[in-house]
This record gives sequence, C-alpha cells and structure tokens, in this order.
Amino acid sequence: MAVSRQLVSINDQWVEEGLAGQILDRNHRSFGGVVDRENGIAWPNHHAGTPVWMSVWGAALVNPDSAYYHHEEVLERLEYAAQYMLSFQHEDGSISPGWTNFHSPPDTAFVVVGYSQLYLLLEQDDWSKNAPVASRILLFLKQTIPVMLTGGCHTPNHRWVLSAALSYLYQLFGDSRLLTRAEQWLAEGIDATPDGEWTERSNGIYNAVSDVMLIHTARILSKPEYLQPVRANLNMMIYLIHPSGEIVTDYSGRQDFGQTFTLDNYLLAYYLMTPIDHNAQFATMTELAEQALCTTTVRPPSSANNPLVGMLLYPHEGETVIATALPTHYRQMINGSFDRDSYIQQIAEVGYSQIQYSRPHLDFGAPVMRIREEKTSVTMMAETSSFLAIRHGHVRLLGVQIASYFGPGFVPMQTLTETTEGFTMTATYEKGYNSCVPEHELPASAQATVSPWYLLPHQHRIATHTQTYQLEVRMTELENGYDLHIISNEPADVMTQLSFVFDQQAIITAVDGHLEQIHPFSQLWSAGTVVVQQGNDRIELTGGCLEHTALSVREAHYPQDCQTLLVNVMTPFEHRIGIRLLSGTDV
Repeated sequence: MAVSRQLVSINDQWVEEGLAGQILDRNHRSFGGVVDRENGIAWPNHHAGTPVWMSVWGAALVNPDSAYYHHEEVLERLEYAAQYMLSFQHEDGSISPGWTNFHSPPDTAFVVVGYSQLYLLLEQDDWSKNAPVASRILLFLKQTIPVMLTGGCHTPNHRWVLSAALSYLYQLFGDSRLLTRAEQWLAEGIDATPDGEWTERSNGIYNAVSDVMLIHTARILSKPEYLQPVRANLNMMIYLIHPSGEIVTDYSGRQDFGQTFTLDNYLLAYYLMTPIDHNAQFATMTELAEQALCTTTVRPPSSANNPLVGMLLYPHEGETVIATALPTHYRQMINGSFDRDSYIQQIAEVGYSQIQYSRPHLDFGAPVMRIREEKTSVTMMAETSSFLAIRHGHVRLLGVQIASYFGPGFVPMQTLTETTEGFTMTATYEKGYNSCVPEHELPASAQATVSPWYLLPHQHRIATHTQTYQLEVRMTELENGYDLHIISNEPADVMTQLSFVFDQQAIITAVDGHLEQIHPFSQLWSAGTVVVQQGNDRIELTGGCLEHTALSVREAHYPQDCQTLLVNVMTPFEHRIGIRLLSGTDV
C-alpha cells in the first residue's frame, strides 16, 4: 500500500501550520518550540507539543512526494526544534508536559517512541544535510536512558509505552539493561480480555495506544505473541463504529468518555497489522482511518503514533491486501463470557488496599452488547453511568441513566445477559453503618486531648444495619425499538431519577405528554409521549412520570451541552419506558 496523496497533502498543510507557530525569537526561553494553540505555550510532549510538529516536518523532508522534500528552511526549523527539546530536557533525562505530569517517565517514553522513528526516518534518507539535526535527536534519546531504566507509570497503557520506548532505545544503543527493563514491564502480563478489551476501555484514545506500542515492541524484540491482544482489539473495533464513522465512547474509563472520536488514532496500527495478518477487513479499517485523519482531524496526530512517519519507515512489501466490506448488520456481545467476578475476588489475595497515583479499573471486562442494523446503532453496557445508547440515523440518544439517592448518584449496571425476548441488566449494592472501634484496638491518640478521626483504625469497625439496593432492567426487543421494564423494590422510599440524554441539536416535542423546563439543558417529563427528531429520523418515547419533584440527584451531574429528559420515580416501582425508532413517514 503506497502512501496516499491525500495523506501527504494534509501533512504538507500541517507543515505550514507548524512553521507559523514556531517561536523564532532567540531571546525567548522557548526558542525553537512550537506554541500549543490551546494555551499559548510551547511544550516538549508528544500530544500537543513540539515533537508533534517535528514528526510532521521530518515526514515531509524525506518524502519525494511532499512539496517540502529536502526543503532547507524546514530543515532549519527542525534543527531549532531539536535545540528546544534539548533545552527542555531535565537532567534526569525526562520531560514535563506542564499541565499535569512533571519529570514524567511515561510522557518521556511517548516522546522516545516518536523521536526514535523520526531519527530512523532521517537516517535512512540519503540527504547529508539531515545529519546535524539527527545527531541532536539521537543525543536527546541517549539522555533519556536513565529515566527509562528507572521510571514508573500511572496507568495500564503506560507500561506498553515504556516497553516500546525501551525497545527502540535498545535497537539504537544496544544496551542490554534496556532490554531487561522492557521485559520487566512485559512480565506483568497483558491486560486485555480474550475479546480484545483493554483495561481502560478507552476506544477513543488508549486502546489504540496499547495497540501500536505493543506492535513496536513485538517487532523490535521479535516477540510476535504480543500481537495477539492487538489483533483481538483491532477485530473488536470493527463492531464499535457508528454509521457516521464515530467510535463508540459511551463506556470509556478515561477522558474520551462520551466524546467524539474517529478511527484516526488506529490508522498506524491497522496499517502495520494488515500485511502481517493478510486481513482484508483490517485493510478496510486502514482506509476508513486514513479518511478520518484527512477529513475530520483538526490537529496532527501524536508524534508517537504518526501514521505517515510509520508508513514511510515501515512500507508494505509483497502482495497488496484487498479491502473488503465491513458488516452493517450484526449482534456482537463483547466480554459476554469473561469471568470478571473471579478476577475481582482475587483482589483480597493480592493484598493491596489502593493503587498509588492510579485506580484499579474494576470495570475492566464488563460486558458490552453492540447491535447494528444499517443506520441504527445500539450499545448496551455495564459498569458505566449509562446502560443504553442509541444512534438512529441523525437522532442520537446519547445515554439512558438511572440515578438514585441510595448511593447517591448514577447506578452502574453490573450484569448484562441476553434473554429470549431481549436483554436483562441487574445491579446490587449495599450500604450500611460502621460500629465503634473495639476498645482493645484503639490507638493511644484516642486518649489524648485531641483524637483525630483519621488516626482511628477504621478497618476494625463492623458493619451495622446494612441495606441492600437492587435494580433490574428488562429490555424487550421489538421490530421498531425497545420496551424497558425497570424494577426496584427495596429499600422503600428511595427517590430515583431516569435520564434520557439527547444531542443539543435534537428537536424535542411533547405530543400528548408534559415537559417542564427546569434548566436550560434539562426538562422534567411527567407524562405521555415525547418525540425527538433530527432530520427525517425520530425517536418516540412513552413513559413519563413524576412521583417526586427533585430536580436532580446528588452526585449525578447531567451534561450542559446536551438535552436531558428526566423521569422521577420512587421505590418500590416497576416502571415501563417505550422507545420507538421511526423514519420518514412512519407513524
């Protein structure tokens, strides 16, 4: 597969944008850096920092199809940027993105992965004028070795970023310590379910990060077994695309939750895996990802995952894999047979009480059901604030949620099972009180003039008056929609609120029901039928109710850039909601 003219063209546009944003004042502390347009600061990081533009410039400089092939001004700007990177590298070899992580090993690792590819790309070019800037890049990489040998991580995907960075440094410098450290990270085992779901369930961002980093690691270290989780995730993603080309992000465990993302982050991973697996659907996903990158992306990709750099550095060889059509009619259960509970029960045996600077991601492996019927795209999911999302043509029901004062807050469903009529989802939570600390367990501080709460051994308190809250959602599939039967009987008198979140552009009309605007972004739906329309597509809802008048549930926050319908019920209840998907002249 040759690099497309479209990809070269968009990269050339980014060349211009980067040149325009570079700081050329030699008296400026960030001389040579490229300003982040969101905050006006030049950063040395991989995502919105100067390395992003260095990768763009490098890909243009070595590519004969680019308007900037062997362009001396661009080369000069690249040298300025390389000087900036060295000046913002700490003595320990690390970099600081500035907004959250400081002296950060994983952020440095992201830069190492992109910088290594850029160096190799410049090295394989026959233009001798590349040599000075290549040497600066190599110096930066060499100076990262100490932090890469000792540095830790925050999140699960960081381990594979560090592994890839260590692998590249091992390729460049041959230091066996780098290989040993990479293998220490790999020895922790792969955090993906058999269906390809990574820990963070981040379809928009971090799943793609784990994929491409393990591809680099597997290739450099000759460990093809690490391609299997990548393969599984890339197969899984075929079923996690809406008809519009957007990725399903309704259940992410990271910052892409509910945000709009396309396949562009997956472009390099699909490109690299297509000839390895001779997979025709991967070839199609490559084309879709490239189209998304060239038509919807507003900024260049991460320097660690720049597809043009990767394509130029690792060109396809041999027979071309012909793309094939992707499925538009399917029912795909993800993690349906994954025994998540058995893993969670082992936490006590491991012995940790918390993960410092991170969290356990107990939602890992929760079931997700995807249904696609041409323009209708349905997602059912456990262990997230919303249990159902529906895209029907232009109408977007972004989430159906249940909030309760038992917690208080949104109630994540814990199970998702298929039945003869549709699906059942359940949740069971407990809440009680803590007894006094036994006298023989009290510390000396308890007898002091001041006895701080935080010095008491709370682990020795026994629970009292524990209550159990149960919730069940029975979903019946119909030819043109769904019936929801939502049940909660105990404990009594729990104020509960159902929410239906729609796109801001949707037109919401009460046909024979009643809506009361309570905020600019939310309405109480107390009775009757509501029709939500965008274009010629409509979703009809029945089942409004107002058993209490609370405008919200504490700890449950509704998005202010959407429109939310609220239905108020009180336990015990068995409440029914009808969802009908209509188009054109349907009535």
